Amino acid sequence: MPMDKYAVIGNPIAHSKSPFIHAAFAEQTGQSLSYTAELVEIGKVPEFIEQFRANGGRGLNVTVPFKLDAWQIAEQLSERAQRAGAVNTLSLNDKGIAGDTTDGVGLVNDLSHNHQLDLQNRNILILGAGGAVRGILEPLLNLSPAQLVIANRTVEKATQLADDFSDLGHITGCGFDDLAGEKFDLIINGTSASLSGELPPLPDNILQSSAACYDMMYGANDTVFMQWARQQGAKKVLDGLGMLVEQAAESFFIWRGVRPQTQSVIKLLRQQL
Repeated sequence: MPMDKYAVIGNPIAHSKSPFIHAAFAEQTGQSLSYTAELVEIGKVPEFIEQFRANGGRGLNVTVPFKLDAWQIAEQLSERAQRAGAVNTLSLNDKGIAGDTTDGVGLVNDLSHNHQLDLQNRNILILGAGGAVRGILEPLLNLSPAQLVIANRTVEKATQLADDFSDLGHITGCGFDDLAGEKFDLIINGTSASLSGELPPLPDNILQSSAACYDMMYGANDTVFMQWARQQGAKKVLDGLGMLVEQAAESFFIWRGVRPQTQSVIKLLRQQL
């Protein structure tokens, strides 16, 4: 019997940890499948998906820069994908192509389960207003924080994003200058500034005494944002490795109907960094 095929597509893609993660999940849950990383040319996503599906492909993870392409290609969208305006998980079957997004639930599971953070009635600050941030807003607002503030260099982007999700809770957008005098229980860095070693222009003294700081990026060493968080006295300083594994676990569950255990996989990945 042919093995079910899955893959992650992106450009670039060689750095992807997804094949390792899904192989670990498959072994752990006794699922028979193959999972590869596939480099796709810009503009060639529809052709690749068609070919992959014709060759027995059952599902795809989608990473930068193709999450919007996947959203447009999907014939059915989950409610959370519709809201996020992006898709990172495609299910391919006889009924067509179904799109979902697991980034937000991946972040929330990492914060709530792996790091035991209770976000109800907490003040949350999110840095950045790009696609990565858009995907995490609904799951975060579902946890009933006291307020959620989006800060961005381009203020209009932050306020527009806040408007788009204002029906789900108390959410506002602002510029970095407007943060002076505010205090937050959790700051999430959703900008890619960490990759270039830049820090968003944050004022001092915006952390509550028991505050946590979370960078959606991860690496072998602390990002610049994590270094800033430690200097500011954050109680917990966390990176996005757990989010990566948790969003993969949600994709795996969508495809296979089995929820893998994530802690051991996070630990293994951490050792490899």
